[in-house]
Parts: sequence; C-alpha cells; structure tokens
Amino acid sequence: MPKMKTRKAAAKRYRVTGTGKIRFKKAGLRHILTKKTRKTKRNLRATGVLSESAAKAAKVMLPYE
Repeated sequence: MPKMKTRKAAAKRYRVTGTGKIRFKKAGLRHILTKKTRKTKRNLRATGVLSESAAKAAKVMLPYE
C-alpha cells in the first residue's frame, strides 16, 4: 500500500488542535479595512474552528495531522 499524500493547500490553511478540532484563520483582514468596524477587525484576528461536517472533509485531506 503506498503512502497517502497530504493536500498541501489544506496543510497551509488548517491546524489540528490537541483535541482533534481543526482551526483556521478567518478571511477578510487583507484589504478594504476602512469600512470595517474596530470590533469586526478584532474578531477577524481570532482563529475559527471548522464545523463538524467541514472538519470531516479536512481530515481526509490531512491524513497525518
């Protein structure tokens, strides 16, 4: 049986926590920031957790994480 390959695009976007949840960086903090409120920009700084259904798909792409 050959080794499974990690999807490199997914490996760059997701991190697996100790409990097995998948964390990601939120989108929308690159440009056009003047119209966003301070609260919105502050909340975008935090990482998010993938939902259970999306996490299943991400775990298939990250077999060794």
